[in-house]
Amino acid sequence: MTNNSAILKAAFTAWSAASALRKRRLRNKRFTYGDQWSDPAVDADGTATTEEAIIYKKYGTAPITNNMLRQMVKTIVGRFRAEHLNRTREPSAMKNIAESNALDELDSRALEEFLISGCCIQRVEETENLGKKETVVSNVNLSHFFINHTIDPLSRDCEIVGQIHDLSVAELIKRVAAGNKKKAAWVRRLYSDSPDDRTLQFCTAIGADSQSGTDFWFTHTNKCRAIEVWTLESQEVLLCHDQATAKVFVVPVSQEKKIKADPLISYRWDIATMWRCRWFTPMGDLLATFDSPAKHRQHPFVVKFYPLTDGEVHGFIEDVIDQQKYINRLTTIVDRILSNSAKGVLLYPESAKPNSLNWNTILRIWNETGGVLPYNPDEGMAKPEQVSHDNTNIGIFEMINLQMKMMENVSGITGTLQGQNVNTSGSASLYQTQAVNSCIALYDIFDTFNNFRHLRTQKALAI
Repeated sequence: MTNNSAILKAAFTAWSAASALRKRRLRNKRFTYGDQWSDPAVDADGTATTEEAIIYKKYGTAPITNNMLRQMVKTIVGRFRAEHLNRTREPSAMKNIAESNALDELDSRALEEFLISGCCIQRVEETENLGKKETVVSNVNLSHFFINHTIDPLSRDCEIVGQIHDLSVAELIKRVAAGNKKKAAWVRRLYSDSPDDRTLQFCTAIGADSQSGTDFWFTHTNKCRAIEVWTLESQEVLLCHDQATAKVFVVPVSQEKKIKADPLISYRWDIATMWRCRWFTPMGDLLATFDSPAKHRQHPFVVKFYPLTDGEVHGFIEDVIDQQKYINRLTTIVDRILSNSAKGVLLYPESAKPNSLNWNTILRIWNETGGVLPYNPDEGMAKPEQVSHDNTNIGIFEMINLQMKMMENVSGITGTLQGQNVNTSGSASLYQTQAVNSCIALYDIFDTFNNFRHLRTQKALAI
């Protein structure tokens, strides 16, 4: 197996290792945006199905969803926009980058993703178009991102990282063959020559599972799939000191003969680490390779995983899903009780019906305000009677209130934080203090995300 094939297989291994995280993220996303009855379940017959299908099969109606999670996420993002998007202390260069990339909007969406999955990922790179250079910041979807297992909150133990791209032919050529007409023609041929068949052959050759890794090797669009892999590598270098200019610089060990010929330069052998980028086709072809071109000599990604205890990632939404599910179940039970309770049912004995009236006329008079409904009051015979029962007062509403209170306690999203439960007799400073105190449970999330933004600023300014 060639070195390039081994690197691409290592990238696939890193992507596959995060399959459980991506699965949890999709579930959290479903619940956040209102799809809260799709969890797998087993019905009374032992058939695998979903919770929604079981309710529909049993009662003939869809279950009720009261989405509290979406409001929680909107509250946190709104609080972040109100209090944390402050760039007055940032360098002017970063302000220009923020304006050109609409970072306020990108950061708000990144925070939303952070709450759902516990991950926020952005890439910072310098692009050039017709001689004009600019710093571009973009959010990266977790479904197209991979990184080796990391346990350091600052990701300093990262050794391989990368992104899966779905690009048009023109975009891909601009990435890997700009200014090279011959190479551009080669890239076009690669993606026009039965790429799916070649991909399957390559997966077999390197021992990768193309079936379980479909989303890694194949695209569901009509675009070109390309895989960008960054690896941390070491190489032999010479650490040099130019006595004439008092400058210290590093050159590859292959230049030792040239450096040795200059008597004003002293040097010593050393080992240096560097980040190297490779672009691959899913068929295993190496499209491009280069060392990090940025001044920071790092890969272009900024990542933050939360809370990363023993390397595990868990989103904020995970903490309150159980309470959300229970609220939905209780609300559905109340709906079933109400729909099956007697509500204004009229019991009208047939023997008491006057011969001059039919049932439709009796129904019309009964529904009229001030209507007079005659009946035959024979001795010992029951008179017409309306039946209405309240079967809902069985403690369900107390249970719903309890679950909502527990959801507040678990999440830290209180009524004060949402602008509710305002005591109009209190002072503005008292309300502000209450709002600040209600945010204590969220400070860890806000500070972690702000640390991510700080790392992003450092990388953007070091390009």
